[in-house]
Amino acid sequence: MSLAQVHHISAAAGDESAEGRFTAVGHGVTAALLAELEPLFAYVLPDGAPHRPTDAELRSLPQAFTYAVLSDGSRAVGRTAPARGEASAPVRFHTHAVHIPAGVPLPGGRLPVEAWRSSHWATVTPPGGAAPSDPLGTLPPGPAPVREGLDDFAVSRGPWLAAVLADLRRAGEEAPAGGPVVLVERRSADVARWLALAAIALPRESAERLTFTTYTRRPGSSPLRVAGVAPQDAAAAREAGLRVHVCADRPPVEATEDIWARTAARVWRSRAPELFQEARGLPGDPFAAGPLAVVALCAGVGLGSEERAAAAAWAAERPYALDAKRVGRLVEALTSPGIDDRTGSEFDAVGRLFGALDGRCPASVTAPLAAMLVTEAVRGGNGSLELPRPDAFVGPEGEAIAGVLGPEILTELESAAGGLRPVARTVQLLRVARLLGLNTRDLLPGVTTRLAPALLREAGAEAERAGGSGTAGGPEGAEGTAGSPETPATPGAAGTTGTPATPGAATSPEATGPSGTPIPPGAPGPSGTAGSPAVPAFAPALLELLDEQFDVRTALLGALDRIAPEDPGAVARLLERVALPFTGTQALPHLRMCAEAPGAMTTLGRDRTALWHRILRAAGLSPFAEPLVLRTAAGLVWEDRAPTVEEARLLLEAATSDAHRAAGTWSRLADAALGAPADAEEAETLAHDLLRAFPQEIGGRERAALQLLALCRDLRTGAPEPGWADRVRTLRDRATPLEPPVQERASISLAERLLAPDRPGAELYAFVRSDDTDLIAAYDRAARTEPTRTRLRTRPAYAADCFTVWTAHPHAGPAWTATAAALLEEVLRPAVRSMGAELVAEVEETVGRTGSSGRANAFRDWNRSRALGRLGRRIVGRVRRG
Repeated sequence: MSLAQVHHISAAAGDESAEGRFTAVGHGVTAALLAELEPLFAYVLPDGAPHRPTDAELRSLPQAFTYAVLSDGSRAVGRTAPARGEASAPVRFHTHAVHIPAGVPLPGGRLPVEAWRSSHWATVTPPGGAAPSDPLGTLPPGPAPVREGLDDFAVSRGPWLAAVLADLRRAGEEAPAGGPVVLVERRSADVARWLALAAIALPRESAERLTFTTYTRRPGSSPLRVAGVAPQDAAAAREAGLRVHVCADRPPVEATEDIWARTAARVWRSRAPELFQEARGLPGDPFAAGPLAVVALCAGVGLGSEERAAAAAWAAERPYALDAKRVGRLVEALTSPGIDDRTGSEFDAVGRLFGALDGRCPASVTAPLAAMLVTEAVRGGNGSLELPRPDAFVGPEGEAIAGVLGPEILTELESAAGGLRPVARTVQLLRVARLLGLNTRDLLPGVTTRLAPALLREAGAEAERAGGSGTAGGPEGAEGTAGSPETPATPGAAGTTGTPATPGAATSPEATGPSGTPIPPGAPGPSGTAGSPAVPAFAPALLELLDEQFDVRTALLGALDRIAPEDPGAVARLLERVALPFTGTQALPHLRMCAEAPGAMTTLGRDRTALWHRILRAAGLSPFAEPLVLRTAAGLVWEDRAPTVEEARLLLEAATSDAHRAAGTWSRLADAALGAPADAEEAETLAHDLLRAFPQEIGGRERAALQLLALCRDLRTGAPEPGWADRVRTLRDRATPLEPPVQERASISLAERLLAPDRPGAELYAFVRSDDTDLIAAYDRAARTEPTRTRLRTRPAYAADCFTVWTAHPHAGPAWTATAAALLEEVLRPAVRSMGAELVAEVEETVGRTGSSGRANAFRDWNRSRALGRLGRRIVGRVRRG
């Protein structure tokens, strides 16, 4: 069919009062469409253009080649070019456009950009009756005339290719975001060449959506998706917030992250545009980098690491999509010895490709992939690689690789630096050693001894990064215990209780929130941590290793069991995250206790006594036979906290002192006594028992503090040896820094004993003369308590004794002098004032009998001075009121 054509002449340059006009309009082009077309044909001369250009200057002015989609779905392709005008208007701008109705393809199925080189674009309106030229229908057949010189152009624009193609790809989407992509070139023809590059690289539907103009001065107001501008207009385009590519300036520094665009750029630079069509014949997303990267590699195009990884990943997902020839070429390209920029992601993708091809292709095809993966696993340190099957190196290939890599593997495994080696690295080396048939039996004890603590270290570090440390390590009620819905069950073993379960497996016993609502797996627990423990990155490979190699499993579990008493909480958290397979032939008492702990905490909550018994039973061994189970159990139940005094007595009675001495748990008992509240009288008895049970182990500051507690017991219940007032101060100083509860208990015990009616005078004298500020302050507080005040009011002998004591040492020291004076006025005087006359007389008589007549007179004067003072104040008050 014949397409309607439109001719338009713009206003004269610089004549703002003049208007452009349509000089010829084909059939079917309505006035409404002409109104849409006219703004598209507007032309503004570049800055600095001559008013009366020569023919050469006229030809050098930019031409605007435009493709637009109109509101009714129809399209227009046109060219606006400067033309010679009249004398009053030396330059006019002529537009020749072709209107394409909606749903009608271009002649020959061509794309709009292919018409930019057509020789039939008119620069003048055809005279009346003349047959109009057909710039679209007269295009030469085939792509060669249109694509001529594009390869050279692509190579010349190599630094910008990937970034521009990435933006043009996004501009070709159904609903692109933002304004037009701006291409800055000195010549408008080069903008058309960019569009031609994109039309070949993009799928047809994207290329057809790519509306454009090769020249405009106002890209910010353009409704088109791509706009070409001259260099002098680049800054304005940037200020308008548009995506600008200055292809006529210095190359860009940052590379695009679009892997498809980078691959397409390499294809163009390799002058192989036919690969775009070949790639579109492969399955997958049109803009997936995999298909294009595959055909590029098979054609010998050099690609970067991410592009090669995309090719390997795509082929691994669709191994059936490639014939044997392409598979061979792809493997050859991926394993080329000249490549030195491979990354971990590329090796991972190659590993998946090997897994997909292994067994599907001959071993001769996959052997290079296997060799590359194993070499990378040993020399590159990539611990996440999917290793080949054990029979991948049967024959000469295996012997050759083992001969090269074997000494390196054995040397590294034997190195003492393995304690700092990442877990994934050690696991990978052990797996590769077995894959290559290396003998590691003699190295296993040392390797697993270093690997076991590394497991705990890395699992703990990953847990911290994940924001929680799991639930094992001490019950704190619902918080920190019931928040984990997945907890290891008790490994079945002789002597254990509960339902036997798969060792290290996860169950979901009664995981509830504070209100009893079940907590789903993965939900945050009451303590704020995730309900499902994070699995360490090394876990899958480690479990594969233990499943493959029984000797490694036995040695590693034994090493973990040996170190579990040192940090059982860390081992329990590891077992929560990694389901280690316990063997039926190994006792592993400590591992079984660690596996039992999380489930027991979830079930028993705050009942640490019941938890202690349950975890001990899980060991399957008596503390008398294996004392270290005491340390493991204590570490799991209390971790870094001290038991209560009652719990400490339970621990002490659970085994002999020899067992506690061997396990080192006596220190927890001492912590319980020293950390008990000041009003816990049982702590004094516990301290006494600990000093008798562990006389050689407890020393230094802790020994002095426990002796101080034991002395408090004697002060309260028995007859301490003489000199106890000084001994309290001596032990307190030796125990510095003393726990505040012990300090408070010692002060209170001493003060109460000194305030007792039967206190020895020598001890009181030693106390007063010490002028110890802290102890005298405690004495002051004890004297002001209600029991002491009641005793003063009701027992004249006691009141007389206190008067004697509080007045007998006027020069003892400032602390005692001030305290005694305050107690006389603020404690004793109110008590005496509340007594009847007979009781007061008895106090006076007792003071005289136990002291002297002079002291009795002193009491009488002291008591009278207060009364006279009170009487005088009453008289003054009456006088004032009168």
